[in-house]
Amino acid sequence: MAQYIVSARKYRPDSFGTLIGQDNIAQTLKNSILRGQLAHAYLFCGPRGVGKTTLLTLLCGLKKPSVGTIETDGQHPFDRQPSFLSEQYYLSDEVAAMNMTAAGYAVTYGRFWMNFDMNKFLELMELFGNDPHQMMDNISFGQLKKTYIAFALACNTKYLFMDEPTNGLDIPSKSQFRKAMTRYTREDAVIVISTHQVRDLENLIDPIIILERRNVLLNASIAEISDKLYFDYGSEKHPDALYSEMIPGSNIQVLLNQSGEESKVNIEALFNTVHQNRELIKGIFKSKM
Repeated sequence: MAQYIVSARKYRPDSFGTLIGQDNIAQTLKNSILRGQLAHAYLFCGPRGVGKTTLLTLLCGLKKPSVGTIETDGQHPFDRQPSFLSEQYYLSDEVAAMNMTAAGYAVTYGRFWMNFDMNKFLELMELFGNDPHQMMDNISFGQLKKTYIAFALACNTKYLFMDEPTNGLDIPSKSQFRKAMTRYTREDAVIVISTHQVRDLENLIDPIIILERRNVLLNASIAEISDKLYFDYGSEKHPDALYSEMIPGSNIQVLLNQSGEESKVNIEALFNTVHQNRELIKGIFKSKM
C-alpha cells in the first residue's frame, strides 16, 4: 500500500460531493444502523483523495454537506449545538504544540466535555510514558500525538473520530495505543478511524469500509469477510488467487472461500484484493451496500 501513503500536510477539499458519492456513504451507514450493526469501531480506508478526512469533518460538523443532510441522534452536526458537541471528539492528524503543560491543557479544555475525566487522562499519560507536567511545545511529535490521544479518550465521548491516529508513533507507542483503545473507551462508544496504516489497527476495528471515488467498494465485518474470502499464508501457489503477495518465507494469497474454513484477515491484502477485483468484490458483498 506504499503508493497510498499520505504526507502529514494534506489537501482538504471544501465539499464532500466532489470526492465521494455522498448518497452511497450515507446509505451504507444507514443500512448498518437499521440492521443493528452499529459497530464499536469503524475503519475507513482508501487511496488519497477519496475523502476520508472530509467524511470525518462532515460527521463531526466541522464542514457542511454541499448536498443532502447528515443526522446523528436527531441532531445535525453542523448546527454545532454544545450538548451534541460534548458527546463527540475529533482527533485531527495535525496536532498543535501548545505553549502550556499537558496537565494544564487538560484542565483548561477538558471543561468543554461534560464527561471529561482528569484521572483517566493522567492514567493514559502514564500508560504512554508521558510526563503531564512537560510543556507541549517542548516534546517530540510522537509524545505530542500521545498527549492528544490521551485527552481524546479522557473526554469519554459517545462518538470519537480519529484521523491517522498512529501517524508519528513508534512501534512501542503503537502497542500502547492499542491497549489504550481497548481499555479506555466507553462500552457504547462509536469510533470512526481513517488511516492508511491499517496494520496498526487490525485487532481493533470491525467492520471495514473501503472507499473509492464516489463509491463504497466494501462494507463488511471481519466475520463476513472471513466467510467469503480465504487468506492463505502457505508457500503453495494458487493460480486462482484473487491477490498474491510474497512475504518472508511464504505468501499471502486471497481466494474465494469455497470450503467455509476460517482464516485470519490481513487488511492490507484485503485492501489490494478489493481494488484489483472491484466488481467481483462488490457482487460478493452486494447485500451490504
